[in-house]
Amino acid sequence: MQRRTFIQHTGLLTAAVSTAGPAVFATSQPENVAKNKLPKWKGFNLLDFFSPDPAQSRKATQEDHLKWMQDWGFDFVRLPMAYPAYLKFDRSRNITPNEVYQIDQQAVDRIDTLVALAHKYKLHVSLNLHRAPGYCINAGFNEPYNLWTDQAALDAFCFHWNMWAKRYKNVSATKISFDLLNEPSMRADMNDQHSKRSTVPGDVYRKVAKAASEAIRKENPNHLVIADGNDTGTSVIPELIDLNIGQSCRGYNPGIISHYKAPWANKDPDHLPEPKWPGQVGNKYLSRAMLETFYQPWIELVNKGVGVHCGECGCWNKTPHDVFLAWFTDVLDILSSHGIGFALWEFIGDFGILDSRRTDVAYEDWYGHKLDRKLLNLLLKA
Repeated sequence: MQRRTFIQHTGLLTAAVSTAGPAVFATSQPENVAKNKLPKWKGFNLLDFFSPDPAQSRKATQEDHLKWMQDWGFDFVRLPMAYPAYLKFDRSRNITPNEVYQIDQQAVDRIDTLVALAHKYKLHVSLNLHRAPGYCINAGFNEPYNLWTDQAALDAFCFHWNMWAKRYKNVSATKISFDLLNEPSMRADMNDQHSKRSTVPGDVYRKVAKAASEAIRKENPNHLVIADGNDTGTSVIPELIDLNIGQSCRGYNPGIISHYKAPWANKDPDHLPEPKWPGQVGNKYLSRAMLETFYQPWIELVNKGVGVHCGECGCWNKTPHDVFLAWFTDVLDILSSHGIGFALWEFIGDFGILDSRRTDVAYEDWYGHKLDRKLLNLLLKA
């Protein structure tokens, strides 16, 4: 249940992207607020291809799930993919650099099928490499090199994005976008989940993002490209502002709320102060004011003409539900008031609106699933 996060806003898309300037999408916002160049997409992350091992993958998204999203008024899905999920290689040992190029056509076809189904229900699809050659925010798969330091890794990264761009070269930018890399950071040991992290140097991030975006736009100059914020999605990337690349923030701040007791995010998950919102938690007072400060650089980015979307947001199921909803109300209000859309991590599962396994929710039966109606209503209001 690991987690650490784009979509068409029907009737509000007015133009495609151009390499000559910033993305030209119109969104509905108050007149005194700068218009976000990206639509105010609202939707979910779908984890069908999240695991690097297909044998460990989630149950496949069903067509009904996509229909429910459309019926409820959502217009976006993000597909965080682990590149090994669509490769052919001997999984009994660590992957080699050469095997990173061995595409499994049947696996790619399954991704195509989900994309086509999402488009059937007028959902914009954001393809994301959650695990790219040489980098992932999560450990659990041995990378043969480092994306930030090794040219061989960057070459493979560009190969994968060029492949996806070729497959969708004739699909409108209103229907598909490409989110380059999930939650980048430098890590002392690429294969150690808890090794020391630091900021990716701006010039290094620029080099990687520029190369990948050029590999994509080689197939279609109007393809929409997004880059997740630095420092695991939390910090804007000034070095990309002139590259006609949107940027993606996160709705997980502070982590004591969003990832309370999450073992993959905390070294000692059983000894954490109980979350409150607002209120004193440990040595910090948590409040909306801290969120306003956190999102101010992203709001300024919108004002500079860079498209911004929140590619992931939400809360693991150990946080008390009333605390989660109080905090998330503030998160979504801040984003929404500046025309920034969002994608909940996830649709079905511990972070989701269905089958989240919370012990303090009065669930509603929904075609055999357990629906968190309060959370759904909150998302729809944003």
